[in-house]
Amino acid sequence: MSLKITDLIPHRPPFLFVDEVVEHDTNTLTARRIWRTEEDFYNGHYPGSPITPGVLLCEAVFQAGAAYMSLQAQAAGVAPGEGVPLLAKISDVRFRNPVFPGDEILIEVVKKESLGGFTMMAGNVRKTDGTRVLNVSYSVAWKTPEPK
Repeated sequence: MSLKITDLIPHRPPFLFVDEVVEHDTNTLTARRIWRTEEDFYNGHYPGSPITPGVLLCEAVFQAGAAYMSLQAQAAGVAPGEGVPLLAKISDVRFRNPVFPGDEILIEVVKKESLGGFTMMAGNVRKTDGTRVLNVSYSVAWKTPEPK
């Protein structure tokens, strides 16, 4: 059950860090990403020994969370494009193992609770071989864009 990620979130290359949604239900979403060796940031992080920046791994989690929020909004009758997810808080980030060019990861996001217009979520990343990469807690608000 693969969903096209660009139908769910506004992010686009070169700032799109989720390849596809592989499964979801009312409280969770799992996405997949392959980190391509030709991605430009590897030229500077670190030359000769490239490693995926932790902040981009976190961004992959937040984008998977945005896809989850989009699916929930659509299920509630909100038309695609009527809102965007805005990150409100990040806490308890734990980096456990590095991700290298060519690695494939699975990103899981879990809804913890909704309160006052915010959705509290937890995310974790692991390589497809099961190696734990990171976990993070965060909050997201769904906002309707204001006219320009």
